[in-house]
Amino acid sequence: MKEHEWIAGLDRGLAILEGFDHAHPRMTATQAAARAGLTRSAARRYLLTLEHLGYLYRDGKQFGLTPRVLRVGWSYFESAELPRLLLPFLQRVTARLSESVYVSVMDNWELVFIARNGATHVMTTGFVLGARLKPHLASPGIVLLAHEDPGRVREWLAHVPLTAYTPYTIMNWEDVYAEVEQARIRGYAVLEQQLQIGVRGIAIPLKNRAGHLVGAMSVSIPMGAESRDSALARVLPVLQETANGLLNHL
Repeated sequence: MKEHEWIAGLDRGLAILEGFDHAHPRMTATQAAARAGLTRSAARRYLLTLEHLGYLYRDGKQFGLTPRVLRVGWSYFESAELPRLLLPFLQRVTARLSESVYVSVMDNWELVFIARNGATHVMTTGFVLGARLKPHLASPGIVLLAHEDPGRVREWLAHVPLTAYTPYTIMNWEDVYAEVEQARIRGYAVLEQQLQIGVRGIAIPLKNRAGHLVGAMSVSIPMGAESRDSALARVLPVLQETANGLLNHL
């Protein structure tokens, strides 16, 4: 980007907003400065400006996000063509499988869910629109990692913290990479009980007519008494047929 086209300060203001998360729901100027890589005085000015604009509220020395922030994030779903294009296809998947179906993409080594259609009985096993998580924890993330450069994936996995969300969460990065390699070979991924007990994820890549990766389509289903092979036999053909039907639309 040319220097004269750069708007100084916009990146820092966005860094302040992105610094709020589950572990940091409210922050002081000192904490925000550390998260955004700013001086305390600069962070405080950004915090006060964002408060004035309605994106933050202040409680003493601490600041937190207001619902106004959702207007920025939700603008993607209101304006982007891809989620709207996908919805009728996802509705057909749910109608055939009675399962929740998702489409997700990678954003700077994070998995982001950009479209979904839910079945009532599995809503508690799914993800909300806009949800983000580390890609190795979900089947669509494994599929998307399988389409990245293997060397870059290995380097990223070697540095990513592995957190146990269930007793079955994979805690060895070599084992995670083995899942990625299997997805690369098979063309699909299956992960079980990585984030929640009793939940299985099945995912395939979504590509356009030129063969370029667009995202990953997945279902999140309760395992119950259904075996892994039975679940694959029931779900995979429907996902693959839907992906083929989308080829000329993406």
